[in-house]
Amino acid sequence: MGKRYYCDYCDRSFQDTLHNRKKHLNGVQHHRAKKAWFDNFRDAATVLNEERTKEHCRKFLQTGQCVFGASCRFSHMSERHMKLLEQKIDDEKRQKENPDQDGSSTVRSIDEWLSRREKKLAALTSGRVLKMEEEECGENIEIPPYLLSIPDLPPSLHPPPTGGWRVTQHNEWG
Repeated sequence: MGKRYYCDYCDRSFQDTLHNRKKHLNGVQHHRAKKAWFDNFRDAATVLNEERTKEHCRKFLQTGQCVFGASCRFSHMSERHMKLLEQKIDDEKRQKENPDQDGSSTVRSIDEWLSRREKKLAALTSGRVLKMEEEECGENIEIPPYLLSIPDLPPSLHPPPTGGWRVTQHNEWG
């Protein structure tokens, strides 16, 4: 039987010979399928501009189907779909300009970060770094309930003890 070549774009396979592969990769169907695949990742603004330049497909408007499908040179988008696409583009622009509508959560998060940073710097100078880390870890631990119900859970997945892990300080090195 021999090796087979599978084309992801076209979703088909064939015998993998130099002639067959070259014929397939240079074929019209492969190029259309590849273009359709990459069109899925286009920006909404580009799609809207292209659809506006095209005329409406009469066959698609009359019957709801077109024999050419995605490769049709006419537009298959209705006015309603174009307006929805415009709204999507406007929403994306607004989010890029104002990622946070009220601005309070950004300020709050910066203030929180600065206060945590000051505490860590103070802990570094006083030598209580481990205690600070234990306090932060104790606040943020949330154990999913499905983990607690699994029997024979490996030790690495056991939840930490309520008081935290025991930390032994080594004063002597060597």
